[in-house]
Amino acid sequence: QLQVVESGGGLEQPGGSLRLSCAASGSILDLAIGWLRQVPGKEREGLVCISSSGNTNYADSVKGRFIISRDNAKNTVYLQMNSRKPEDTAVYYCHARWLASEYWGQGTQVTVSS
Repeated sequence: QLQVVESGGGLEQPGGSLRLSCAASGSILDLAIGWLRQVPGKEREGLVCISSSGNTNYADSVKGRFIISRDNAKNTVYLQMNSRKPEDTAVYYCHARWLASEYWGQGTQVTVSS
C-alpha cells in the first residue's frame, strides 16, 4: 500500500514563499498527483494536479501564485506557494491516483498570518 506524507507547513507571514512536499513510499512514475486544501467547515478545494507526463492543471484561486512540480527520482511532488495570503490558511493534502487506486496523506497545516 502506497503511503504519501506531506510536510513543509507552518506559521508564515503574508507574502513570501513556502514549499510543501509530498513524499511517497514508492514509485510515483505512473501516478497523477494533486494538492488540495481544506478550511474547517468548508469542502476540500482542489488546487492543482500534475499528470504522470507532467501536464498541470491549476485552479483559478492559485493560478499564477502556486507551482507544482515532481521529482520522480525522489518520489516527491512539491507545491511552491508564492505571494502567500491569509486566505491560503488551510490544511493542505496530497492526493495520488493511479487507475482506480487513490492515496491520501494526513495533511499539513499552513497558517498565513501577520
